[in-house]
Order: sequence, then C-alpha cells, then structure tokens
Amino acid sequence: MRIDLNCDVGEGIGQDAELMPLITSANVACGIHAGDVDTMRDTVNLAQLHGVAIGAHPSLNDRENFGRLEMRVSPREVHLYVLTQIKLLQIIAQQCGARLSHVKPHGALYNMAARDVILADAVANAVFEVDPLLMLFGLSGSCLIESGRARGLRVASEVFADRTYQPSGALMVRSEPNALIKDGDAAAAQALRMAREGKVRTAGGTNLSIKADTICLHGDNPESVVVAQKVSATLKAEGFWLKAVSL
Repeated sequence: MRIDLNCDVGEGIGQDAELMPLITSANVACGIHAGDVDTMRDTVNLAQLHGVAIGAHPSLNDRENFGRLEMRVSPREVHLYVLTQIKLLQIIAQQCGARLSHVKPHGALYNMAARDVILADAVANAVFEVDPLLMLFGLSGSCLIESGRARGLRVASEVFADRTYQPSGALMVRSEPNALIKDGDAAAAQALRMAREGKVRTAGGTNLSIKADTICLHGDNPESVVVAQKVSATLKAEGFWLKAVSL
C-alpha cells in the first residue's frame, strides 16, 4: 500500500524545515500569493535535501488575500498565471540541480478549477505546454482531474487530512467553523480512512466516496507539524509506504 503526503510550502509560515522530513511531495508557492525568488530557491533546496518531490503551486494574482479570494478571471488569464508561475519555478529548480514533478493549483484557483471545466482546461493546457510529463494534482472527483486526463497528463486525485468536506465533495469554505482540522488524531483518522477505504465523512454526516492518490497537509495550519507527525506515523503503522505519487 503506497500513499503520497503533500504539503503547501514556501509560503512564509516558518514551519517548512520541520514539515519537509514528514512529507513526500512539496507544493512550492511561486511568488504570487506568497514567497519570492529567494524563498522558492530555499524551499527547492530543502526539498532536495530530504528527497521530496518538487511541484509548483500557482495561484491567482491576489497576494493581498493569499490567493484565497475567488475572482472573475478569463481562461486566458488563468492559462497565463499558471504557465508563468510554473516556468519561473522550473528555472529556479534547474539552477538548483532539481526538476519539477507536479503542479497543484492554490486556493481559489484550485477550487474554481475543481468545478469549472473551462478553467480546468486552461490549467491543464498550461501544465501540458510547460512539460507534458508533469503530473497534475486536483481534488478527487473534480473537473481538474477530468481535464488533466483529457489533455493527456498524468493526474493524482487529492484528498485532505486537515479539511472537512461538504456532501457534494467540495471542501468546506474556510470561513465556516471547523473547516480546518487542527487535532492531529482526528486528521490522522480521516487520512487513514481515506487511504484505506476510499471514504470520508462529510460535515452533513454522510459518507463520501473518494480516490486518494495523494493526501494534503496544509503548511499554514498552526498545528501543521503535529498533524503531519500524527498522519505520517499512523499511515506507516498501518502498513502504508509513503512515496511521492509523481515518481
């Protein structure tokens, strides 16, 4: 049994050094919603040190709101945002002797592309244009997975250890109470069930079927290190082999 643990890093939260040994894939902020050239280079080097797969984490152009505010954008704009951010991180990775393995959109862009096939196509086309060998991470069961597969990309269905779900399969909006799971034991239990059974309990009390190729841990969660430790330890204890899905 193999599972990938991914984490959003390079966002200036200050916990990357503690998180990196616990994960297998790093989604590196590309300087738009967070980070800059220096933090991107430092994060790439840190990932290399720990043998962690390196991916781009492109965002809408909205640094003020950390890329979490949904905006009215055209498919052309989305394509350009994703294309330029991946290319920048790709150049930095090459300078560090590393290569990119995957792409995971950030925040509002991720959620919008999960439900809007036109925007999902724009993301997938941009990823393919940079490098058709890159893997695209997207919410399990979403438009982004469908668009990536249709474009000929390798795709990874993503689930979340530290977020709660709506019955529709979408993530709970962050402004809602209990949208973020801060308790390590609860996050570990949710991660284990998703990996082992392909199920997650929604906020409405129903059981949702999902596909878990990669499990996300948010680097900006105040309890992210404890959560990552619990999730990693639990999965290993239950016989899971932690390995990057893109490798």
